[in-house]
Amino acid sequence: MSFLRPPAHDYVAELNSEQYAAVTTTARRALVIAGAGSGKTRTLTYRVAWLLEQGVAPWRILLLTFTNKAAREMLERVGSLTGGEAGQLWGGTFHSIANRLLRRYGERLGYRQGFSIFDSDDQRALMKALVKEYAGKMTKSDRFPKAEVLLSLHSLAANTCSGWEEVLLREYPYLQKHEEVLARIYAAYAERKKALNAMDFDDLLLNFLRLLEEQADVRAELQERFRYVLVDEYQDTNTPQEAIIRHLVGGEQSCLMAVGDDAQSIYSWRGANVQHILRFHLNYPEAEVYRITTNYRSLPAILAISNAAIAQNTRQIPKDMQAARRGQNILPAVFPAPDNRTEAAFVARRIETLLDAGVPGKDIAVLYRAHFHSMDVQMELGKRQIPFRITSGLRFFEQAHVKDVVAFLRLLGNPLDEVAFRRIAGTFPRVGEATAGKLWQAWLSVVQPWLAEHPAEEAIQLPHSRLLGKLAVPAAARAHWGDFLALMDSLHPEGGVLLPSELVHRVHTYLVPYMRSAYDNYEERAEDLFQMARTVGEEENLEAFLSQVALLSEVDQQATAGEEDCVTLSTIHQAKGLEWKVVFIVFLGEGLFPHRRVLDSGSTEEMEEETRLFYVALTRAQDRLYLSFPRYNGRSYDAQYSPPSRFLTTLPPELMELWQE
Repeated sequence: MSFLRPPAHDYVAELNSEQYAAVTTTARRALVIAGAGSGKTRTLTYRVAWLLEQGVAPWRILLLTFTNKAAREMLERVGSLTGGEAGQLWGGTFHSIANRLLRRYGERLGYRQGFSIFDSDDQRALMKALVKEYAGKMTKSDRFPKAEVLLSLHSLAANTCSGWEEVLLREYPYLQKHEEVLARIYAAYAERKKALNAMDFDDLLLNFLRLLEEQADVRAELQERFRYVLVDEYQDTNTPQEAIIRHLVGGEQSCLMAVGDDAQSIYSWRGANVQHILRFHLNYPEAEVYRITTNYRSLPAILAISNAAIAQNTRQIPKDMQAARRGQNILPAVFPAPDNRTEAAFVARRIETLLDAGVPGKDIAVLYRAHFHSMDVQMELGKRQIPFRITSGLRFFEQAHVKDVVAFLRLLGNPLDEVAFRRIAGTFPRVGEATAGKLWQAWLSVVQPWLAEHPAEEAIQLPHSRLLGKLAVPAAARAHWGDFLALMDSLHPEGGVLLPSELVHRVHTYLVPYMRSAYDNYEERAEDLFQMARTVGEEENLEAFLSQVALLSEVDQQATAGEEDCVTLSTIHQAKGLEWKVVFIVFLGEGLFPHRRVLDSGSTEEMEEETRLFYVALTRAQDRLYLSFPRYNGRSYDAQYSPPSRFLTTLPPELMELWQE
């Protein structure tokens, strides 16, 4: 290629040598391995600017990203670099580009102009209607999965290009008894969307892929138009996305640049496949590989431990990241806490010290493998009135499954708690708000007179089965009424009430069938409940337990009211792409991180993804890094022992500093 006008940028001066080589390559196929903090976005945007300076028309460039935020940021940067020449550049997420092209060619697949796109609420409404239509007459004792579960199964099948039956067998084996009904529902779901001239988000990808596979003239037209295809975060591509890319760059004139980092591939649970980047050379044997290995984010000590951590993986594209920054190079600190509460107290005290030293709260993050790992830290920060925000979901006691369990305990302590009763009734199959209201009136008609005749302190010993066993309840609730009363009786055996930890355990056991049908990530929610029993259940009576839960919930709500400069709590998955001056990684115990499920599976692929997840966590830190784990998790009489994570024990000890209280 030759310049059509003088270059607007001094690329040699504005880029490092590795970035420059990637930006200015003339290879038709290029794989750019851009390590953590190496300026990946800078490389991509300068690549687009360079192509434009070479005379490439902007409409011949297609930039594919994974988030709207990334697309906006890149297009804005390209605009500032080129003085606005990127106006006709095609850039956006895979889904947004698919939508634009399906608007033009959708009639080829049988869709009319102006098709609708179903958002998650639309999908849920349609699926709920189909469940009612096809499973509404099932026996009342059956707990048919809720719409959200069916949609998660369906989406995972779409994103891996697998049959839903295969995903059912692998990920949802407990739903196999419903396979025949599910087949009818999924068939009707597809037919109903088509009849409504609508697509959901997964359809956008699958229909775009169908268009490229089935319509040869459209495929050739798009290959001719998009001569330069650039893909961000290539390690996160799922099966349909990877196939779409191959079809788009199949023409003789097409050029592909895939940018990513195999060491940061952590989303297999939603369909991403690290093999797409590891085996890039098999699809594109002539591809040139460029490594960008200068890290501008972390100090050398943090980068050294990050390099050592990822070196444990055998299936990777080797690279040795080098730190560009220099300064006070403090070794990462490792703190082995006696138990989970001591670990949380350590984290909170260190944060207090940092805040007192002038470090802004927004520059501090606490990262964890699973949401329940944050519970103790949430409680400790709340008690110390340290403002924090959670980017990985709801605060612990705001989560639906936690509220489900607590509702039973609230009703046990206060049989007149209508809010708790109605929530409990909602866990019965086929019981809606109207039926719950009738149930409550029936309950009240018996319970209220009994309470009037007994001292307040005896309310907790309400004889549920004897008083309410023969109550005339609505037909929809009859099948589960006896089991509910038996559970409530079991919570106050003769001689008193169980400890809160045992109460939580019994209610959780009772709710397992409901939770499996209601939540697609039941295993994660079960871990939350186990941790709640271990941590909060140290209180010796129900009243103290419920008071603590209520007060912690209130502290949670008040902690960040009007606060912008607050500490961040996040799962590592949610933290990818972000960075903080100070990072704490907690619950680094074997079986906690790496997760017990991965250890039990014996899968090398899953263990290597856990290692990549640890690497992502380490590389979020700029200046200071703290690694901690509890040797025991829970109360003294039933604590769960956890040795330090293999991620810690396999690291060279000279890269860390061991801290003791």
